Amino acid sequence: MIDINLIRTNPELVKENIKKKFQDQKLPLVDEVIELDKKNRALKQEGDDLRAKRNKLSSQIGALMREKKLDEVDAIKAEVKAGAERVLEIEAEQSKIDEEIKKRMMVIPNIIDSSVPIGKDDSFNVEVQRFGEAVVPSYEIPYNADILNSVAGLDKESAGRTSGNGFYYLIGDIARLHEAMIAYSRDYMINQGFTYCIPPFMIHSDVVTGVMSFAEMNAMMYKIEGEDLYLIGTSEHSMIGRFKDQIIKEEELPIKMTSYSPCFRKEGGAHGLEERGIYRVHQFEKQEMIVLCKPEEALENYEKMWRYTVEVFRNMEIPVRQLECCSGDLADLKVKSCDIEAWSPRQQKYFEVGSCSTLGDAQARRLNIRAKGKDGNYFVHTLNNTVLASPRAIIAFIENHYMEDGSITIPECLRPYMGGISKIEKK
Repeated sequence: MIDINLIRTNPELVKENIKKKFQDQKLPLVDEVIELDKKNRALKQEGDDLRAKRNKLSSQIGALMREKKLDEVDAIKAEVKAGAERVLEIEAEQSKIDEEIKKRMMVIPNIIDSSVPIGKDDSFNVEVQRFGEAVVPSYEIPYNADILNSVAGLDKESAGRTSGNGFYYLIGDIARLHEAMIAYSRDYMINQGFTYCIPPFMIHSDVVTGVMSFAEMNAMMYKIEGEDLYLIGTSEHSMIGRFKDQIIKEEELPIKMTSYSPCFRKEGGAHGLEERGIYRVHQFEKQEMIVLCKPEEALENYEKMWRYTVEVFRNMEIPVRQLECCSGDLADLKVKSCDIEAWSPRQQKYFEVGSCSTLGDAQARRLNIRAKGKDGNYFVHTLNNTVLASPRAIIAFIENHYMEDGSITIPECLRPYMGGISKIEKK
């Protein structure tokens, strides 16, 4: 949510930003907010004037009583009462207008960074750089489900009976590989100075609407029936929510945390769910990172954060690339974002395995997260980034480490987490 002062002082900038995000249907919201805000400020002024008048009149009553001017006292009391009733009407009207303003402000997109490429959808995203050589071996790389089945590592049939489509069992060495990748990425982030945390896996609706847009919430989140609780789609939500309504000492910034959690997503719409594989599923696990910092330090932290993900994947000998997200592909709260994509030798193309974003003060403004500086309180800036998300990371791993004999090699960095083994053998 942007600062309403920006709409008051520079509405054309806000409208131009809406156009850059190809959301022209939202343009009328800016003028509506301006009109509602004018009305609200006029009501506030009327209310302040009535309160000041009431105080002045009330101070006269004592003197008039002493002079026994009872008729004048009664007249003043009637005027005070009428003023008080009007103040109550104004406050009720202001409350309604505040809600109308908030409803519109919540869907006006955040101001994107000047470096963001302009484009309508993800087809306009821009490759920035590649890390590692994207190799296509001389032998065929099977589909991810077939590789996992060949090492007795996947059971989707049983998951279909217990839970339905979009769920899976990981078995044996593959389940161990899953945990090894999560544990390695956790330890890597701790070594980068991030504090490790396991957060709540359910959050209240006011936290959900504080960290994401309504459209994202409805498309992604599972609601707990009969309770004000949602299953998290990513631990970023509960991690940022931890600081709701808090004032942080400026000397404690930046706050850097890395978190583990399961993640739950509807994955509805056009994407669909895979019948056989594990690319798009309802439940997965992830190592995440967040940063809360001063506004002037946000982009510096952003550059560091996406590079951590690159290094994790390169240490696991997986080629990746950085893809700059265009304006039309940015969620409404994001200022700037990039995807990290891993190389798929089977498909001979890259696919998304993580996303890094800076959101300015949009989340902090919604959740009232402030820092106490020498010149007063201000809203912090928030950032988030995927360190490693399973099972997409597993797909990238098994494809890039699949050998012609059907075995899967284990790189040096993961062997301590795998009991020292150097490969998973075909069963």
